[in-house]
Amino acid sequence: MKLLVCVSKTPDTTARIAFTNGDTEFDGNGVQYIMNPYDEWYALVRALELKEAAGGSVTLINVGTSANDAVIRKGLAIGADEAVRVDAEATSAQFVAQQIAAYAKEQGFDAIFLGKETIDYNGSEVGAMLAELLDQPFISFGTKLEMNGNTATIARDIEGGTEVLEVETPFVVSAAKGMAEQRIPNMRGIMMAKRKPLNVIPAVEAASSAKVVGYTLPAAKSEVKMLDPENMDELVRLLHEEAKVI
Repeated sequence: MKLLVCVSKTPDTTARIAFTNGDTEFDGNGVQYIMNPYDEWYALVRALELKEAAGGSVTLINVGTSANDAVIRKGLAIGADEAVRVDAEATSAQFVAQQIAAYAKEQGFDAIFLGKETIDYNGSEVGAMLAELLDQPFISFGTKLEMNGNTATIARDIEGGTEVLEVETPFVVSAAKGMAEQRIPNMRGIMMAKRKPLNVIPAVEAASSAKVVGYTLPAAKSEVKMLDPENMDELVRLLHEEAKVI
């Protein structure tokens, strides 16, 4: 199978969040970046498992600058065969989807994997846009995927249960928790990653319909209020007047 895995660079979950330039840009000073966990733990690892079971290849793709190369190399260390970086700032979900689609159209991939969302924007937009641009089926939030020839059986959680779908290749799928288990790159993988190809290609002309005009931080949490356990009237008043949960 010929598989493509879309990966993103995101701030570490413990990173300090701040904005700059009039609250229109994320302030990356001092921030540690990682591969988006949904892309790494679930999408990439499941693609590698399919390759190991049936043969084929796994290619990574990322839209970004050379600052993303270390994150991409980690994916190669985990086991991907090669990587492609579209040399452009990832300005929007639409722009990213257009760049990936332009590359994928010429390559004939059997399936395209990506995480269900990135942990910084939580938009869940790229997968659906990519499938539309490629005119392929899109299955979102997959928690299990099995292949039988050219037919994939994909399960995903829905309200009150699980939905199971069948789809023929080619298709696009976004991976959620349960699709695979995280892999840690070993020393051999890290050394081999240095010799695997990371191809840098120019971006295609693409327009974005939406742009970021500003960011705001959530309101600071109020201080904890300690109450005497015997003072139930005050507890009820606070829950009603301040917390507004009753």
